[in-house]
Amino acid sequence: MKKVTMFVWNHFTNDARVNRECTTLAHSGYDVNLIAINDPKNAAISAYEEISDSFRVHRVKRYPWILQAYQDHGKKFLLVVAGVQVAIIPSLFYISFTIMAAYFMALIVAAGVIKVKKVRKWVINGAIITRMIVKGYFQHADIYHANDLNTLPQAIVCSKLRLKPRPLIYDSHEVQSDRTGYNQDRIKKIESFMLKFVNQMIVENHTRAQYNEKIYGFYPKTLYNYSEKYNINDKPKINLHQKIGIPENEKILLYQGGLQQGRGLELLIQAMDEIKEGHLLFIGGGKLTQTLKQQSEQSEQSNRIHFLDKVPFQELPSYTREAYLGFQVLQNICFNHYSASSNKLFEYMMAHVPVISCDFPEIKKVVEETETGLIVDSHDASSIAQAVNELVENEALRNQLSENTKQAKEIYNWNNERSKLINIYNQFLPIPKHISLNKEV
Repeated sequence: MKKVTMFVWNHFTNDARVNRECTTLAHSGYDVNLIAINDPKNAAISAYEEISDSFRVHRVKRYPWILQAYQDHGKKFLLVVAGVQVAIIPSLFYISFTIMAAYFMALIVAAGVIKVKKVRKWVINGAIITRMIVKGYFQHADIYHANDLNTLPQAIVCSKLRLKPRPLIYDSHEVQSDRTGYNQDRIKKIESFMLKFVNQMIVENHTRAQYNEKIYGFYPKTLYNYSEKYNINDKPKINLHQKIGIPENEKILLYQGGLQQGRGLELLIQAMDEIKEGHLLFIGGGKLTQTLKQQSEQSEQSNRIHFLDKVPFQELPSYTREAYLGFQVLQNICFNHYSASSNKLFEYMMAHVPVISCDFPEIKKVVEETETGLIVDSHDASSIAQAVNELVENEALRNQLSENTKQAKEIYNWNNERSKLINIYNQFLPIPKHISLNKEV
């Protein structure tokens, strides 16, 4: 059985794509170990988890011990450290001024690590990367797999710094060289250099593959982010209306996913002023959580806007199925957004929920071909509101779009995509000795 070690830069509690890939490989005869990051604030997840006999999750610690102690005890920890130093530093002075000075400098550095945000981030990320490398290297996998650029250095070290280098797969879920919050030129140089060590690259769709060919000169494999195929009626039922405290007959207008910049979330709140019926529900978390909550509190429609924390991906379909419609209104603030074909679209589809979507190429193509939603200008709150009103006022149209999802999900599901992943992996399997590559036909 061939061993695979994957790396992912998250806690692996909400990463449906990575779960699908690991499960597919395990079911196809590979022995899979996934290295993720532990969450010290979440007691529900453990450092080691067996998903199946052939798929295990190893979570490395996030913080160095000094930062973990500070996270756990805060000012109490600092007071204890300060008290100890009152005794140690004078003692060192009598032994050697040089030793005392070196010790004092070490304390200043440690204080900087704790108090200076940028330094603290470097130290934390460095500790995570080191722990991932140590964990991954000694697993001695036959194939290494990096999910996104921030795990590629770990995978390069583990796969290539050996007497017998191992194959390396780079699975880029985002357009790393053109996304918000990143220095494009710097990232492009870093990614271009590290691609020299990669045996096979995977991207989410053909729009991104064409972009990759334009900037790097080669066309990577594509692996679309389709949802697992399932019967939504087999999923456990929940009373989502009760959870958010609204009457059963009210329509839920759902956004599920990360609360991040460039996803049109502020406009959804603005659009509620023009939306005649329904309650807007955000399920998820992220950097914009507090900003969106503050915006909703200031809105005249605040009683119609609700928030729920992110839900484990295994449970999410039970929530999605309760929605009247779903939103996928990315904004064109970078090529990463413009080229997306994100899992959210297919999760709505699998739950028979029509979508209000942006008009970007990959998403628009699916929605228009399958007639499972309405296309809007995702930069215009009034355009979004108009589409919502059309569906809340015309239940027959909404129900027809919902019915269309039942045919669409037969096409856009992971069962029809998983073979591509297996083919990528199988190219690295040794060819049996009894097969001749020069056999004449």
